[in-house]
Amino acid sequence: MRFKKAALFLSIASCFVSFAEAQTNNQGSKLNENATLNELINYALSNKIELKQATIDKEIGEREIASALSGWFPQINATGSLVHNIQLPTTVISGQTITMGQKNTSGLTIQADQQIISPQLFQASRAAKFIRQQNNLNIESTRISTVVDVSKAYYDILTSEESIKIINENIVRLKRQYSEANSRYEVGLVDKTDYKRAQISLNNSNAQLKSAHESRQYKYDYLKMLLGMNTSEPLSLSFVNQALEQNILLDTTELLDIANRVEYKQIQTLKEIQKLNTQYQKWNFLPTLGAYANYGLNYRDDKFSKLYSDNFPNSSVGLSLKLPIFTGTKRIQELRKSELQEERIEWDLKNLENKISTEYSAAMASYRANMNEWRNSKANMELSEEVYNTIKLQYDAGVKTYLELMTAETDLKTSQLNYLNALYAVLSSKLDIQKALGTVNITN
Repeated sequence: MRFKKAALFLSIASCFVSFAEAQTNNQGSKLNENATLNELINYALSNKIELKQATIDKEIGEREIASALSGWFPQINATGSLVHNIQLPTTVISGQTITMGQKNTSGLTIQADQQIISPQLFQASRAAKFIRQQNNLNIESTRISTVVDVSKAYYDILTSEESIKIINENIVRLKRQYSEANSRYEVGLVDKTDYKRAQISLNNSNAQLKSAHESRQYKYDYLKMLLGMNTSEPLSLSFVNQALEQNILLDTTELLDIANRVEYKQIQTLKEIQKLNTQYQKWNFLPTLGAYANYGLNYRDDKFSKLYSDNFPNSSVGLSLKLPIFTGTKRIQELRKSELQEERIEWDLKNLENKISTEYSAAMASYRANMNEWRNSKANMELSEEVYNTIKLQYDAGVKTYLELMTAETDLKTSQLNYLNALYAVLSSKLDIQKALGTVNITN
């Protein structure tokens, strides 16, 4: 009885342990609240659908390699038969017709074949390394795109959040200015034009705020898609300690090394595979050699009930050699085609080098132009703040008109939004340069 109680206790305890482990694993697969950029990238590298597909493609590739190399193992087959002759075959011997065979026959043959010389297996053995390399490069390419896309989406959302803050601050100022203009109108200091203009500006800012909220929602949904999350799942981001201005700097003296690009490595791998295919076409001129061994069970009798009462076995071993002599020039044509495909890949490689160089040049030009725009936007934002503060004081003192205050307010908001857009453009173009250089960090 005590043993049963102890067993029951251990069973319940193991269930709780299993449940706790499952909960821990489920929690580990979830994204924390107020996720940082690094957490988003790590989550995407583990959960993005395209990466899961690329991983499955790699596993499929391993199965294909194993399937191709399985031809080196002995191939064992069994063949069975059961025949009832309605009419027995006959033959003529010395002018007499003689019936041959028996009405019921049955047999079972087991044969093992072993390839010794096989061009197809030679090619599969040498290509396995490059196929694995190609699958790994496909995963690396997807990881690079994931890091770049998630980073851009994060910065885009951060820009939207800051833009919404600016619009909200603008609305607060406009509400205050509307109240002040309305009060002045009521006491007869100004006509109703000022507070009507304030009302128009306030309405426009409220509409702009609503559009910004809608745009932000789409950007969150787009980021969820990049992360491999359902759009209905909650997602909150942390923008604490995001010193974006410190992240925009880049060493523009770093030289482009095309060999660092994953696309270059992919074509180089494809080139090696094509070289093997050319070699395979040459191997097709060689004979194929294999060994075999078989053992057969043979049964025959006129009465079906006695068919398996006696066995007449047979067995043999031997070598099989196949030497292709003339195939209608097919081997020559296939060899020439493979050589041409190899030459075409060389041109693909050259074309890729030109594209990468152009891509790098465009990314660098965009980065430098965006840096100039950012510096100009930052200077304009600081000037706009100074001008607005000055005109606000002068308006309160009755020196400046309300129209001049509204103009300064519009300039301030525009310069702040331009600054944010320029900052995002710099960060985005920096990522493009890192991608062009092949220096994107994809470690998880």
